[in-house]
Amino acid sequence: MNFSQKTNTPEPSPGNAENQPRSWQSVFWEYTQAILIALVLALIIRTFVVQAFKIPSGSMIKTLLIGDHILVNKFIYGVKNPITRETWVSMEQPERGDIVVFIYPLDRDKDFIKRVVGIAGDTVEVKNKKVYVNGKLVPDPPTAQHTDPRIIPASVQPRDNMGPVTVPPDSLFVMGDNRDQSYDSRFWGFVPLKDVKGYAFMIYWSWDAKHFRPRLGRIGDILH
Repeated sequence: MNFSQKTNTPEPSPGNAENQPRSWQSVFWEYTQAILIALVLALIIRTFVVQAFKIPSGSMIKTLLIGDHILVNKFIYGVKNPITRETWVSMEQPERGDIVVFIYPLDRDKDFIKRVVGIAGDTVEVKNKKVYVNGKLVPDPPTAQHTDPRIIPASVQPRDNMGPVTVPPDSLFVMGDNRDQSYDSRFWGFVPLKDVKGYAFMIYWSWDAKHFRPRLGRIGDILH
């Protein structure tokens, strides 16, 4: 037997990239690219599509509890310039009953969350805690509440009696579901549509201490 005969197995080529050790610089650059792409995508999603918020106050109890973590759809009302708030792409308009997050008109560094009661052209009036829109009584949402039995006259403050007022163009009249403990349009006026950040649609973490259980799901489906 001739042991000097060469086999047909090809030898690795010195120039083959698969056989070349990768430098730490190339590995570092690949990971950096992946992280940068992920950060850019996350920023785009947070700015234009969906954003997480935490509820800081009790103005929406019982619908939303203090400390609830919610998701807000920022795309549903259109794509807006995050700096000037001008609308780039128009979509739907907020409707009565929507729960919206918006820039607080008296302090633009703060975000508020309330329920839409009146849209442009509506006439809103509050009489003895009852809300009327265009002359018709609007039933309280199932999760709304009144905690103070007193009826405060309009001459003292507008909480229980105010209006009628007409919602101007491109504006909203909003109220908290915790009607006796909400600082809303009854006190400071209207929300410009351009300052609406989005529609609150999902609770992704909430702890109901009263019933000692979590509350998760679509906001409109969560009742106490």
